Amino acid sequence: GAYSDELCSQQTSKGMQRSSRLSAEKANGPTLPAAPPASAAPAAPPAAVAGQTAHTHPLDPLRAEEISAAVHAVRLTFGKENPAASSSFFIECTLEEPHPKDVPLVTGADIKALQAIPRLARVITYNRDTNMTSEWLVALTLRPPGKGTRTKSYEGRVISQDLLKDVQPAVDEREFEEAERIVKEHPDFLAVMARRGITDMSLVFADPWSIGYFKPEDGPARRLCRVLFWVRTAGGPEMDDEAEELVDNAFARPIEGLVVRVDLQKMEVVSMVDRELIPVPDPDPLRNYVNRRGHVVEDSAMVVRPLLPITTKQPNGPSWKVEGNFVVWDKWTFRVGVTPREALVIYNVAVFDPDKARYRHVARRLSITEVLVPYGDPDDPHYFRSALDAGEDGLGKNSHTLEEGVDVLGPCHFFDMNFPDFNGGLGKVPNAVAMYEEDCGVLWKHIDWRTAHTASKRARRLVLTFMCTIGNYGYGFFWYFNRDGTIQHEVKLTGTVMTGVAHGTKSRKYGTLLDGKTLYAPIHSHWFVARMHMAVDSDGLGGNSLVEVNIKTESKGTHNPHNNAFFAEETKLPSEVAARRRWDFSGNRYWRVVSEEKNRAGTNTAWRLVPGRTTPLYARPEAMILRRAGFINYHLWATPFNPYERFPGGDYPNQNPREGDGLPFWTQQDRSLEDQGIVLWYCFGMTRQVRLEDWPVSPCEGVSFTLQPDGFFDRNPCVGPVNADAPPATAAAAAAAAAPGPAAAVPVAAAAAAHVEGEEELRAKL
Repeated sequence: GAYSDELCSQQTSKGMQRSSRLSAEKANGPTLPAAPPASAAPAAPPAAVAGQTAHTHPLDPLRAEEISAAVHAVRLTFGKENPAASSSFFIECTLEEPHPKDVPLVTGADIKALQAIPRLARVITYNRDTNMTSEWLVALTLRPPGKGTRTKSYEGRVISQDLLKDVQPAVDEREFEEAERIVKEHPDFLAVMARRGITDMSLVFADPWSIGYFKPEDGPARRLCRVLFWVRTAGGPEMDDEAEELVDNAFARPIEGLVVRVDLQKMEVVSMVDRELIPVPDPDPLRNYVNRRGHVVEDSAMVVRPLLPITTKQPNGPSWKVEGNFVVWDKWTFRVGVTPREALVIYNVAVFDPDKARYRHVARRLSITEVLVPYGDPDDPHYFRSALDAGEDGLGKNSHTLEEGVDVLGPCHFFDMNFPDFNGGLGKVPNAVAMYEEDCGVLWKHIDWRTAHTASKRARRLVLTFMCTIGNYGYGFFWYFNRDGTIQHEVKLTGTVMTGVAHGTKSRKYGTLLDGKTLYAPIHSHWFVARMHMAVDSDGLGGNSLVEVNIKTESKGTHNPHNNAFFAEETKLPSEVAARRRWDFSGNRYWRVVSEEKNRAGTNTAWRLVPGRTTPLYARPEAMILRRAGFINYHLWATPFNPYERFPGGDYPNQNPREGDGLPFWTQQDRSLEDQGIVLWYCFGMTRQVRLEDWPVSPCEGVSFTLQPDGFFDRNPCVGPVNADAPPATAAAAAAAAAPGPAAAVPVAAAAAAHVEGEEELRAKL
């Protein structure tokens, strides 16, 4: 109760641009009970961590019981007799994360102080009667056993409600299912299909899309979607007894020339225009990727040598240590979170430095915050396709249950995801996030040709992954933590390409003919936005700056007599506008987040953001998609940390009519990036000119980037204590290393062996 009035005053009247108009006091976050301060030099996690449960840390995702309590609290606020109670639907319920100043990067011993931080849920509801969106802040408390109950239970109390105008929240799959039903039952639609010779509606497949924003009538005054159609082949594959649906590839026969819009608020067809009778493509004999029973089959041709089984085993168990959502593996510690919009979130990343015998901060929060898929065909129906898959649909809500032996091999650890369904019931994706180890070749190797001595070490990495399907495309998102201190992120694209009809005089320049006739796949791009709140040797609230590095060719002259010289040129990016940057292949460009700490060479410790494969923006500057997705104008954006700046296109990109919402708007303030807690927004992706080999299902194709330590360690962190003046490992350390079973949670013994100080001094420091 002590914090409710303050939070209410801070959370009301935010408006759509609230994250940019916050006062300095609000930007620092709500005032919460004090927690142990975040040190720039965190010690190894103490043994007290092992006593935590899955819900004892303030960054743990909401449990199922907490979500139910938050939903119940919102419903109680409506009241039983209030019509809003039956007309309001739940879009999202997620943790309102505490301000970083109250949460130390590496958990300290004072668990009670962490548990004293208020547990808050942020709930988003949509009211069909009023077409209004509400944000609720609900305080969650654990109620002790009382009369009639022997167990503890959660209760929620609404402490603020913010009624938002002129926004549309993300669309739920149940709305799309209902839209498909009312269209397929509409008499005008039946007549349109009959005109094309289609009478069996069970073969018709409808694919509703958020409408985007291209003209004023697309704005949020109405909750709209556009429905596209395909038809499966009549007399095709048999029914699958378990799935009870046809396994025939629905995207093989698109139905075009028909424009259908549905009002999702009133659940009625707004318009249905049969503008052109376009012939449906003939059935493609290569359209299917499974057999008639829905099973995947291998190529059985005589010339193909069959693959034999391959297994991944860890006879002594996995190397990680997991306590609730806290993970320790090799040098790394971090916390795992999940949200309906981003899916996997990684908090409080720290890496152990064996030379300094302590954990050092790297990042506060890592996640993928948006996925944009704009199409390059100017004709209808392709021009409007510009899905914002996170903001309009939700990566977490569309994620899969991952299966051991299918999606991952070998020992693995799973994390579930809980969220409210559209009606406020409890939704769950079991095993939504998987964590496992994999061998990935040689870590380092050197051969001394003079002595023929060979030294090498195997590479291994820890993988955290989730997968989701939104419409025709499937995505696998992979975070890799490597033994050399690098972090990589890779997105793998698969699924079925979007199809259309190349009919009559339609130009083929904007795509690929798949069947040599009329089945057509338009060119398109995939953009992904990684939001990375860095904390390089800092607490993530200050102490970092941003630098760009370009490789330059030395000028001609006496200082370059052989004309072979080139060098790295650093340029400080002092403010937000200066940090709007595009990747430059010619300069091999990368960026450094620099701390105030020094390494043994006397330079500042840093981490690099190194681009991998990516794509430029091909749309013209006047393209309507850039009104609500202007973040793809640049590959890199950087902002000082603000807890209300969460998503690159703003909180509500669905049907958003505001030009430049999100990053383009925030960075107009041109805030300083010197001695700040820096948030990197990296926009990367690929442009796909579809190949025949991408049909009928695309093999995985990846894009990635890397975070690398740059002068962060004093040497290769994968080389052991081999200096002549380093003390040998103690007998206890050697015995611990040789012992079977899971690895120790904290590599204290390894740190002691690597450090030149005596064991007693080192233990005193730890």
